[in-house]
Amino acid sequence: MNKGNKEILAIALPSIVSNITVPLLGLVDVAIAGHLGATSYIGAIAIGGMLFNIIYWLFGFLRMGTGGMTSQAYGANDWDESIRLLMRSITVGLLISLTLIVLQYPIERIAFALIDTTPEIEQLARTYFYICIWGAPAVLGLYSFSGWFIGMQNSRFPMYIAIVQNIVNILASFMFVYGMNMKIEGVAWGTLIAQYTGFMIAIGLWLWYYGRLRKEANYRSFLTREAMMRFFLINRDIFFRTICLVAVTVFFTSAGASQGEVILAVNTLLMQLFTLFSYIMDGFAYAGEALTGKYIGANNFKTLRQVVKQLFGWGIILSLAFTLLYGIGGEDFLRLLTDESDVIQAADTYFYWVLAIPLAGFAAFLFDGIFIGATATHMMLRAMLIASVTFFLIYFGCKEWIGNHALWLAFITYLLLRGIIQGYLGRNIYLCKN
Repeated sequence: MNKGNKEILAIALPSIVSNITVPLLGLVDVAIAGHLGATSYIGAIAIGGMLFNIIYWLFGFLRMGTGGMTSQAYGANDWDESIRLLMRSITVGLLISLTLIVLQYPIERIAFALIDTTPEIEQLARTYFYICIWGAPAVLGLYSFSGWFIGMQNSRFPMYIAIVQNIVNILASFMFVYGMNMKIEGVAWGTLIAQYTGFMIAIGLWLWYYGRLRKEANYRSFLTREAMMRFFLINRDIFFRTICLVAVTVFFTSAGASQGEVILAVNTLLMQLFTLFSYIMDGFAYAGEALTGKYIGANNFKTLRQVVKQLFGWGIILSLAFTLLYGIGGEDFLRLLTDESDVIQAADTYFYWVLAIPLAGFAAFLFDGIFIGATATHMMLRAMLIASVTFFLIYFGCKEWIGNHALWLAFITYLLLRGIIQGYLGRNIYLCKN
């Protein structure tokens, strides 16, 4: 195996493990809530988890923007700037988290005014929210550290942190719920403790492995106007790009729900296959992010072009493998998730759309990583805007004729278009520079 593929796999494989373990934090909460004696606890965890997913998803730029800029500093051997980037990111993350804590009451009121649920579930979800909101500094701080570690070509530390977080969440939640007879509060406190444990481990790993770099940093210049303007411009583009992503994702779910319980269940199950594929491709996108920034920072565009070709080689191989896997065992996978025969039967009508996801979507994932590593976030935003507008135009233009198929046609087109547009806009990043 050549150097490029070794570098890709060294970052991609731990990132894939991290991606797979992250949903387990929510899964553990749901599993424990499912044994508290009432279905309302499951609903409360589902709503609370969804709310925090949306809130934190919007601030994912703290990971992505930090990773892209840090990888360029790493490639240029600019350790001073790499430390200052981490300090900027953590400072911004703490300011955002303090704002969320201060505004927790209006955020909660607005959120639950938009969520239609029973009074019992709403009350339990409020309890979960008011405990877990105090985890914002840990969550956003960990975003900064994760992005920085990946930018420093180290995806092992985020993997270690994610694994320990899940172990702590399980142990703490069980202790509070079954050892101290707490209900939804115990689940929330277990999650909160796991979040701060992850943050503390990140700080500890940084001090242990990178603490020597503190001598390289000029702390007085980390909040200069020019540096902060660049930081916010890059992250502004990622923020608005994420809003588009959230809009498409949330609308996909709500449009399915408007067509009845069976269609909602079908779309939810089929999207699990997309989610599984995304966990794998995101790992390679992280590799693209770290290596693109590294070689741009080092002004080594020859190696960058080779790495991009190798990334897309992996993308094609994996997309073909997933298409084959879903074609052979997709229905069996769905039967593991549900035994409702009407849902399985209805899913057959739409299953061919799932087979199109890997080949239609892999380029969008990889180009996202490449653009973030190149800090070409404005081009990434332009591609996302065009693809998102096209998604809504196709759906509303076709839904009267082909129903739920219009939703899937719009989604597949959205994925494909993102990759095509980014490939065109970003061609100078990896083809033309010398």
